[in-house]
Amino acid sequence: MLIAGFPAGAFQTNCYVVAPAAGEECVIVDPGQDAVAGVDELLREHRLKPVAVALTHGHLDHVWSVAPVCGARDIPAWIHPDDREMLSDPTKGIGAPIFGDLKLTEPDDVRELSDGAVLRLAGLELVVDHTPGHTRGSVSFRLPEDEIMFSGDLLFAGSIGRTDLPGGDYPTILRSLATKCLPLPDETVVLPGHGPQTTIGRERATNPYLKEAAPHAGPIRGM
Repeated sequence: MLIAGFPAGAFQTNCYVVAPAAGEECVIVDPGQDAVAGVDELLREHRLKPVAVALTHGHLDHVWSVAPVCGARDIPAWIHPDDREMLSDPTKGIGAPIFGDLKLTEPDDVRELSDGAVLRLAGLELVVDHTPGHTRGSVSFRLPEDEIMFSGDLLFAGSIGRTDLPGGDYPTILRSLATKCLPLPDETVVLPGHGPQTTIGRERATNPYLKEAAPHAGPIRGM
């Protein structure tokens, strides 16, 4: 397994390339602001051929470069339908323009993700988990055999994604954490949308939001 990444743009959004090995086909995850040059460098360095872009959600800092990356290589982008409108209208995700007259466009080929789907791309099997709360269409991608999770802005080292933007909801993100993160093995490596990698075990033990998401014990009766 080859996974390489870099923090892109002013938002320092982690962009990843994922492949079975160097010299193989690959999937690009979340090409954000100014990510094109970094993606090109990783593809050259590891001799990779991209076959798709997979988006954890529609916020501007994760999709900024998706159209040029897809267009240069004639590959599709995958996104949950609840976030698709943000590909061409980033204000849908932030509520107001923050970059003036910035114009984004959809890639020519956009395909929609669904909860529980398995994307068989580049010799990989990426399991899609719908994890709303940060946005309505947030997803995470898992490589179950390798115990790896691309969490997007669902889960960070020591924190979780914000819920104060359009489509965000705190009780909903807690449910996503409880149903999609807590059942995973402690050894699962979490590659988040921002910041350093972590593990489910570390977050289970130390992340206050995962502790809040954990089911509370009920009444104890009898022996």
